[in-house]
Amino acid sequence: MISKTTFILIGILYYILTVLIIVLVLNWLNKREKKKYKDEINTLERDKNLIVGASILSELNKVSALINNEELQKKYDNWVLRLKDIKEVEIPKITDALIEIEDIFEEKDYKTLKKKIVDLELDIAYVKTKSNFLLDEVREITLSEEKNRETITKLKSDYRNILNKYHNNKDEYNMLEKPLELQFENVDKLFSTFERAMEQNEYTEVGKIVKAITDTIGNLKVVIEEAPSIILMGQKLIPDKIEDIIKIKDRMQKEGYNLDYLNIEYNVAETDKKISDIFARLNVLNLEDSVFELKTMLDYFDSLYQNFDKERLARKFFEDYQRSILLKANKLEKISSDLNRKIDNLRYSYDLSDEDVQVLTDIDASIFEIKDDYNRIIELHRSKTLAYSRLHKEMEILNAKLLKTEEKLEQTLRSLASLKEDEKRAREQLEEIKKILGEAKNNFSSFKLPVTPKNFYVELSEASSALSDMMDELQKRPISIKTLNTRVDTARDLTLKVYNTTKETIKTAKMAEMAIVYGNRYRAMHKDVELGLVKAESAFNKGNFKNSLELAINAINIVEPGIHKRLIEEYK
Repeated sequence: MISKTTFILIGILYYILTVLIIVLVLNWLNKREKKKYKDEINTLERDKNLIVGASILSELNKVSALINNEELQKKYDNWVLRLKDIKEVEIPKITDALIEIEDIFEEKDYKTLKKKIVDLELDIAYVKTKSNFLLDEVREITLSEEKNRETITKLKSDYRNILNKYHNNKDEYNMLEKPLELQFENVDKLFSTFERAMEQNEYTEVGKIVKAITDTIGNLKVVIEEAPSIILMGQKLIPDKIEDIIKIKDRMQKEGYNLDYLNIEYNVAETDKKISDIFARLNVLNLEDSVFELKTMLDYFDSLYQNFDKERLARKFFEDYQRSILLKANKLEKISSDLNRKIDNLRYSYDLSDEDVQVLTDIDASIFEIKDDYNRIIELHRSKTLAYSRLHKEMEILNAKLLKTEEKLEQTLRSLASLKEDEKRAREQLEEIKKILGEAKNNFSSFKLPVTPKNFYVELSEASSALSDMMDELQKRPISIKTLNTRVDTARDLTLKVYNTTKETIKTAKMAEMAIVYGNRYRAMHKDVELGLVKAESAFNKGNFKNSLELAINAINIVEPGIHKRLIEEYK
């Protein structure tokens, strides 16, 4: 067992070790942070020293040797002043900031140090950017000869290709020969000017000359590429298409087509103006939007062919409607007139509502309106006021209206015809109901029942009353078909009920009688059978035929099991 003293010593040892570890960790972290800030300070020092490199001084020395005009001298003086500002103003500020940062570092004020480092990084980046801009501007002069020579070499290659294409396809540029030749001379002069400027070290002018050559050759390239298409469309394709369009238009107008809505004459005149303007601009080598405008014109004239086809097709449809609508409207008018002549008789015979009669008035008004619209459209056609595409659309709307009226008239005819059909069907069913009721009565007469069931007389009375109501309804004028149909349904249902009751009663009575007769053979042999048959006869005589059948079957089943099934089969 560990003594108290030993336990205390172990605790003290653990405490000392813990404190030692903490001290070591904190010391390691402090050294690590100190090293990090030291590295950052060293990086700032290096970046400061790299702000003004030897390359700036070297490039400025090159420029000083090239100065041969006042403008370049001014540029050089400005660059020297800017470099002096960086070296004597900006860099000393950075140096002072670095000294301050090193002092703060020694004082271990890391919180302040971190902010100062960030601020100085931004200052160094700003001054470094100024220095780089200065170097780039100086190099525009020192490297201009090499760069411009390279650019001019490429431009000369492009220019040769342009000249070759022009000379190989000179016929395609017939209307541009003079302006192109002048532009070629201009390019040759620019190349000569460039060479003189390079020989005289006029570097401030060289850039302008190179840009002028680049723009001119770029424009020439576009002209050489697009001018043949512009000339072809403007001189050949569009004029030929206009000539063809005019011929088709004149021919169709002689055939009776109204094409005013297409404004062909106006658009042709506008096209001629635009083509003249495009060629005027082309003559000064300005091709801006020319191809687009010419293609738009071609698309417009192509669309006219579609409009011509549309008019021809519309004429065919219009002429079809012209015949069919008139025939159908006259046919509907005749049917409606016949129906109106018969309406008084129908109102006398049947209970028509005001709404039923109003439908005919509405149909007449609709047919009149359709014929009036038809005549108006035909008049427009004869006066050639509208194009066939518009006339076809008008006829299409009129035909839809006519179809709707036709459907409404057919529905009315079906509705009125159904009145006669319902009356005829009712009279046919009257005879059938009478026949069924007579059969029901004859069934009772054919089989002498000891007692007639009470429900038979009740059902017979209800059926007879319903039949009488049906006959009365058929005698009325006008007839209410709705009421008549109700009377027919009621009479038929009650008559069938009597018929079924009679049939079932007689079948049950016959079965009971047959069972009693069959069971008589066992009376003398078995008292229980005799007793059951006596009860069955008693129920039969009272008119309880179903009960009589059950008593007889149960009695016979005593001596002849299964008799119930055989009797049921016989009954069926």
